[in-house]
Amino acid sequence: MAANTLLVELGVEELPPGAIDDLSDAFAEGIRRGLAEADIDCGEVVAYATPRRLAVQVLELADKQPDREVERRGPALAAAFKEGQPTKAAEGFARSCGVAVEELIHLETDKGTWLGYREQQPGEATSARLPAIVEAAIGTLPVPKNMRWGASRIEFSRPAHWLVMLYGHEVVPASALGLTAGRTTRGHRFHAPEPIELAHADDYLVALEGAWVLADRDQRRERIREQVLAEAEVQEATAVIDETLLVEVSGLVEWPVALTGSFDERFLEVPAECLISSMKANQKYFHLLDAQGRLKPLFITVANIDSQEPEQVIRGNEKVIRPRLADAAFFYDTDRKRPLADRAPALASVVFQKTLGTLADKAHRSAAVAAFIAGRIDGNVAHARRAAELAKCDLVTEMVLEFPELQGIMGRYYAAHDGEPAEVATALEEQYLPRFATDAIPQSRTGLAVALADRLDTLTGIFGIGQRPSGTKDPFALRRAAIGVLNILVKGELSLDLRELLELATAQHQELPYAEGLVDEVLTYMLDRFRAWARDEGIDTEVYLAVRARPVTEPLDFARRMRAVQGFARHEEAAALAAANKRVSNILAKQAHDGATAVTPALFQADAEKALFDALERCRQEVAPLFAAARYSPALDVLAHLRQPVDTFFDDVMVMADDPAVRRNRLALLASLQALFLEVADIALLQQ
Repeated sequence: MAANTLLVELGVEELPPGAIDDLSDAFAEGIRRGLAEADIDCGEVVAYATPRRLAVQVLELADKQPDREVERRGPALAAAFKEGQPTKAAEGFARSCGVAVEELIHLETDKGTWLGYREQQPGEATSARLPAIVEAAIGTLPVPKNMRWGASRIEFSRPAHWLVMLYGHEVVPASALGLTAGRTTRGHRFHAPEPIELAHADDYLVALEGAWVLADRDQRRERIREQVLAEAEVQEATAVIDETLLVEVSGLVEWPVALTGSFDERFLEVPAECLISSMKANQKYFHLLDAQGRLKPLFITVANIDSQEPEQVIRGNEKVIRPRLADAAFFYDTDRKRPLADRAPALASVVFQKTLGTLADKAHRSAAVAAFIAGRIDGNVAHARRAAELAKCDLVTEMVLEFPELQGIMGRYYAAHDGEPAEVATALEEQYLPRFATDAIPQSRTGLAVALADRLDTLTGIFGIGQRPSGTKDPFALRRAAIGVLNILVKGELSLDLRELLELATAQHQELPYAEGLVDEVLTYMLDRFRAWARDEGIDTEVYLAVRARPVTEPLDFARRMRAVQGFARHEEAAALAAANKRVSNILAKQAHDGATAVTPALFQADAEKALFDALERCRQEVAPLFAAARYSPALDVLAHLRQPVDTFFDDVMVMADDPAVRRNRLALLASLQALFLEVADIALLQQ
């Protein structure tokens, strides 16, 4: 079976830069899936894309489907022959197969014997299947928003202008989006506007690069990175390459050329974050820092043309950025004319959630919770209350209305300008930390208190109105809020009880439709999030379940237990002790034991009973101060020494003795063994 390269290229007007990667990957996956469903063998499927094209190369594509044996079943044998002669049913089946009755075979099944026929069916040519495969792949692309063009009723993300479909040297006769497939592609819109005839599907990348187009997304992205870094080196500066911005810029150009421009130094009086946001959001520029990490009055733009007069391109970009930065400076100056606290009344007109009220209501609730938390973690109660009251005020400033990503950052700047305490100002930015699972947590006590209070208010409020996350729907980002609370409490080493915090946060809400059982519901939801947290920390699911089986509501304590049990699970004795605890659990459950752990040594009849009892007493005394100090790892190390007396007990002692008193005493001994381990976790679950 011969094989060759397939090239499919769809030429369009400029695609949305943020959608190019998804469209490109989906196009390749659609073709790969279509070939697999058609049982056509192929090698690597490679996606290419620029603002003006989506392309896929399929390497080593078989020229046809494999031949396959087809089996057809006819009438039952009893109905196929009468007195040794074929019936009309048999003759009709033979004619439909194109053979004589004598050439038919018998097919044995669990339901009897049937007349049948087997034949080799040649595979269909790949070129015959490709049109439908490519059309289906295009039809299922995740287009953000369709449009029509001209008088056509065809819809796509952008007007489509050409279609290339080559299998090796040959054009595949096909059509899609009203276009007929050919071998003609296009180069750079300005540098190489003439049509390009591709002789072979393998010529694609080389032909386009000769026409000033880098079709390989990764190659184009790295070319931009290299150029930006080189430009920064010339300026003796450090280029900050945001990966999201890099992807977006790569989706705007086919032939990247990095150029350095400048702006007036007077704009540096504006907070750097404002200038950077303006440069990134509006102009897609990369910013530069000096040796001290301060913003330099320079930017790097990536042009889509290799101009013979780059100075003109630079001047054009400088001319465009000037009013953008002037706007940022204007917003900053205007916002500072009013104290941040004066904007608090405006929050009364901004709805947080229609049932839960406005941002002013949320600020009031959060302030009470933040003050309580600050008091518990040796923070400044007044600072925490003040920071919570101001936390959302920057949302109604001109700067944040223009650049929402600056929320919190501008609050910090404006609060500092107003003379608010430094920790209050810092907390306004820190309230949004951590923004994702591996992000940093607030460093100030006030920031910790406000960040916790804000999330707890959201969790209790949204659950309280019956909008618990379901499936993939989580419009209020409650999963992220829950994991954020866990991370703050654990990484911040804050010994706070989650139930107590949730009760306090719930009490701040005036009226909640689903208030009954709310604290338990939210608590369960949040502790369930520890499973994902544990996985990210490299902790086994069985370890999480062992700790989760205990009524532990302090996240820091929960995490310490998990880490201790994870370490214990690696002990040589762990498996045996886990099995023993499982056995104990089963025995006590089967006997409906009341949980009593009072043991009477005088009832011992075997040396193994006394040995286990003595070992338990020694361990209990040794681990008591360790448990009190939440030093679970050394405590479990001590308990690991119980393996030998436990094994001996089960080898030598019949728990279910005939004497009821002896039996109860032995059950109590086992219950005391189980209770000692349950101080940390349900070790029996490690058996899972």
